[in-house]
Amino acid sequence: MKKMKMLTLVLATSVLVACNNQPEQKTTETAVIEEKAKPLVQEVLTKEQRDALSPDDVIQSFKEGNNRFINNDLTARDHSEQVRKSALGQFPKAVVLSCLDSRVPVEDIFDRGIGDIFVGRVAGNFVNEDLLGSMEFGCKVAGAKLILVLGHEYCGAVKAAIDDVKLGNITAMLSKIRPAVDKVTYQGDRTSKNEEFVHKVCESNVKHTIAQIRENSPILKELEDNGQIKIVGGIYDMDSGVVTFIE
Repeated sequence: MKKMKMLTLVLATSVLVACNNQPEQKTTETAVIEEKAKPLVQEVLTKEQRDALSPDDVIQSFKEGNNRFINNDLTARDHSEQVRKSALGQFPKAVVLSCLDSRVPVEDIFDRGIGDIFVGRVAGNFVNEDLLGSMEFGCKVAGAKLILVLGHEYCGAVKAAIDDVKLGNITAMLSKIRPAVDKVTYQGDRTSKNEEFVHKVCESNVKHTIAQIRENSPILKELEDNGQIKIVGGIYDMDSGVVTFIE
């Protein structure tokens, strides 16, 4: 009789435990389902939305997007739908001049989607006639509010310019970066092996590029002087993913 009572007690306890666990399981399952059911961002930037932004608004959105990037909290987007919705027009908010480096995923760094930004790339993020024309199109014709010159740590083009590398067409390319090397006042080791010097040249190169944009594009200079756009710089840290803005 005692054994029967004990067995009954054990069974009753097991049922109670199972019942108590059931809501928790349902809650967990529901949370997973709800997470999967969240709609992906499908919309693209409209002309009205872009035109309502100031250059400072765009800079702030970039800073907020970069914070999401470094915290692995990128916006979930339906790229296929965004492709379709942007097919007949685009209204990007900014032009970003980036290095060619594959480790600098510009759209991800600022958590931007299709149709959000124009991106120009060249090793060493310097500016030439073609890139200036692209920037003029992006801002004067298409209406972008910001030009961001984005340099990065450990830049191979900057290092090559520091060491005055000579190789095919790379020689002419690096000559665009050499002025930034010469502008840096530094008493220590002025080679690519010195990370401190490389960092200083990286910053100098971004500032030199910004100066070249203003000097060689009266169109962009006028837009900036009128407050219609801003031209700023940034340095992307390969280790942390953080972009430090130079305004």
